[in-house]
Amino acid sequence: MTDLPDVWPTTGWPTTAWPPAAVRTAMGGDLPRMVLKNSALVHNVDLMSRFCAEAGVELAPHAKTHLSEELCRRQLAAGAWAMTAATTAQVRQLVTFGVPRILHANVLVDSAAIEFVAETFLAEHPVAEYLCYIDSVEGAELLERELGRLQPARRLRVLLEVGFTGGRTGTRSAADALALGRRVAKSGLLELAGVAGFEGLIPLAGGAFPPGARELLVAMRELVVTLHDEGLFMCIPIVTAGGSSYFDLVVTELGPGAVDFETICVLRSGCYITHDHGVYERTSPFGLARDDNPATRFEPAFELWASVLSEPEPGLVIVGFGRREAPTDDRLPVLLGVLDALSPDATTETTTATTTDTTSWVITGVNDHHAFLRVPTETRLSPGTVLRFGISHPCGAFDRWRTIALLDDYGCTIGAITPAL
Repeated sequence: MTDLPDVWPTTGWPTTAWPPAAVRTAMGGDLPRMVLKNSALVHNVDLMSRFCAEAGVELAPHAKTHLSEELCRRQLAAGAWAMTAATTAQVRQLVTFGVPRILHANVLVDSAAIEFVAETFLAEHPVAEYLCYIDSVEGAELLERELGRLQPARRLRVLLEVGFTGGRTGTRSAADALALGRRVAKSGLLELAGVAGFEGLIPLAGGAFPPGARELLVAMRELVVTLHDEGLFMCIPIVTAGGSSYFDLVVTELGPGAVDFETICVLRSGCYITHDHGVYERTSPFGLARDDNPATRFEPAFELWASVLSEPEPGLVIVGFGRREAPTDDRLPVLLGVLDALSPDATTETTTATTTDTTSWVITGVNDHHAFLRVPTETRLSPGTVLRFGISHPCGAFDRWRTIALLDDYGCTIGAITPAL
């Protein structure tokens, strides 16, 4: 066993090197390696839970982010109303996790998927509560044909999805949405449970929110009012939106007090659990760009550890990771520091690298398993020096790793997260 301090830090993350034995305990395998900081996960889950409770809204975290039973259990234990899925395969996985309520944030059109849903969720004794999207009369007719053949014991509860021009699924006009709502309300096999949308894909053009996000949410609110006034809901309507970027705007436009009757406002944020050093640090209401109070900010939980492979020319360092190990769809990983206790010769060169200002060190490109790190021409890094990087877009990080080490604040492995993606 490694000798550990009497009192371990419970927040933050070391900016200097850890004791060599502790770091090697954390490594436990080949490089490159993706790791997760447990204290950041705990902090983020708690902060989001408190935000939702204080705002009077529910949370159905998007499980596609991690699809980890361990992390689903943490989110449900913190009060999550449901877990969200994007595909039927993810829904099936959430059933094996024992999730009691699943929000399938997609339309249901495949015969095999509809049969699975009917057998699993629409039986007399369903294994869990289930909701999915609907966005067209044709989609409603398809569901009715399939369900009519299967004759389930219960109606399928659907959320009418509102979209925007150039977006993905979702109705494109108030007239079409109302016509669909009326069509569903007349069905003997479907039940209109609420309204859904997603503002996160609308392009950001300066400011805290995309210019069309508020308009989409207002359109959702107006539709809920119209459907309610026509008596088309059989229960308290659900109104759901919100990724991990603009959920504060969703609360403003759809939360308690937005209409003069009772609704259930459900956020579907997923990436908040790990946050990141990129897209969500820029756009989340609890990211650095929008919140300068460390106590109320999410903490990035992911780090990628990778070795210096070569310094083939002045100003260029080749690092042992690439697009197969790190997400690059938003932006390339950012350097966080040097893990000098792992270096083969933690002497002058490594110490200098640790204490030198590294803000100008930038990853400028990646291959499958190589990264191009641009540094000042006078910088020298020995092969084998281990560097720490932050990533952008957590979904892509979980996609690439089947086992991710879970670390305490001292850098020791205390468990593992195993995405079922």
